[in-house]
Amino acid sequence: MMSFHRSKIILTLITGFVLLVSACQQPQNTANRSNKQTSSDENLDVAIFAGGCFWCTESDFDKLPGVTSTTSGYIGGTVINPTYKQVVTGKTGHVEAVKIQFDKTLISYAELLDAFWPTIDPVFVGGQFCDIGPQYRSAIFYLNPEQKVLAEASKQALEDSGRFDQPIVTVILPATEFYAAEDYHQDYYLKNPLRYSYYRNNCGRDERLQQLWGTDH
Repeated sequence: MMSFHRSKIILTLITGFVLLVSACQQPQNTANRSNKQTSSDENLDVAIFAGGCFWCTESDFDKLPGVTSTTSGYIGGTVINPTYKQVVTGKTGHVEAVKIQFDKTLISYAELLDAFWPTIDPVFVGGQFCDIGPQYRSAIFYLNPEQKVLAEASKQALEDSGRFDQPIVTVILPATEFYAAEDYHQDYYLKNPLRYSYYRNNCGRDERLQQLWGTDH
């Protein structure tokens, strides 16, 4: 009888351990993505933000409840179907940006704007953090008149807050054709967590954000 109970306990422990290991091996945002897929098409909307390296911008917005998908890509230039090798030269006019699909019933465009500012250095005109060049400039690309009004009001509110002595240089522009970046750029922070962490840390992104935004970041 004791042997049976011991075997049952051991089997229970082994089963629990296997389930725990299996759960730990799932991608970090699997739960969120499975939930995100339930949003109705009628509730979905799109926003486009540029905050320097799109790996980081994508990572930052994926954390927000109500964001259903993010796509790294290029916008604002003159070359059709640009490649990363073309854009990185800074000569195509494109900006690294992220197209964000979100559920309007869970998060508003105004809330996305509030979340965007603390992820960038809005007073740096030459790019963002360690990434220098026009392809890394910060920008908000509006897709309709309502987004334009909200974006301009959000920028004005930040300027009026007096937080920064320097002018806010983040530009607000009408959205043009958005081109998805190469597959290896999508979800880079999930596919290559060590390389992503090394890049982000060495770029000084979070250190600079802490200086700019403090506990707001």
